Amino acid sequence: MQPNTNDGACLGHQLSQAREAAGLSLADVSTVLHTPVHIVEALERADYSRLGAAVFVRGQLRSYARLLKLQLDADIDLAFAAAPVPAALISHTHTPRARRVFEQATRRAAYIAITAAIVVPVWLATKPHLSNSMQVDTLDPVQVEGAESSLPSQGGPTPVVASMAALRAPAPAAAPMLTLVFEGDSWLEVVAPDGTSVERGLRVAGDRRSYAAGEVARVKFGNASSVQVLNKGDRVNMTAVSAENVARFAVSSDGSVVSPGE
Repeated sequence: MQPNTNDGACLGHQLSQAREAAGLSLADVSTVLHTPVHIVEALERADYSRLGAAVFVRGQLRSYARLLKLQLDADIDLAFAAAPVPAALISHTHTPRARRVFEQATRRAAYIAITAAIVVPVWLATKPHLSNSMQVDTLDPVQVEGAESSLPSQGGPTPVVASMAALRAPAPAAAPMLTLVFEGDSWLEVVAPDGTSVERGLRVAGDRRSYAAGEVARVKFGNASSVQVLNKGDRVNMTAVSAENVARFAVSSDGSVVSPGE
């Protein structure tokens, strides 16, 4: 809201005259009011359009008037109250139905395109993996030794037999040389043949540790009564290497448990 032009000019003229009568310069007023000089000049010229909102302009005018000991509050309120209020604008824009349908179709097409851009690369990336997982091993055809001599002289398909390689069952995995089964909590220390630590720390009930041949040289664990020691699946009697419920033993190359000094 901007003030009435005539009232605003009258206010600015009164401020300018009072300042000159008080012997103050524009810079003096700027310093006291902590306001830039160009704002003081705009107040005296009634150039309020450059000063922002009406509430800010009224505040500046009142501060300036109090500095010059002028009673202008009523004049300021009158000047701004007389300003015309612009009529509110009401939009009567109407969007045709065809345009709305077109915009909805465009949004759906964009959604489909974005979805395809995400899904298709993922499908292409996983397709080779799915194809490989669905392949079935076939029997390799091999020539039967001596079959050529037993066939008639007429041409014909060469007899083949199925290779048994694909039918061979995998060899069973070798049992670990040494296995520790923890039926209760226990601390464990395992040392390799070169003196380095294989593992060391607290083990809880239900833990299980297995070691291959040549991997372990010495073993030490607490709560020995709650730990089973297996050599290639066979349980080992730990009485000879246990004292005060602590087991200490060395491991030979075949996984046998021996006293540390042996």
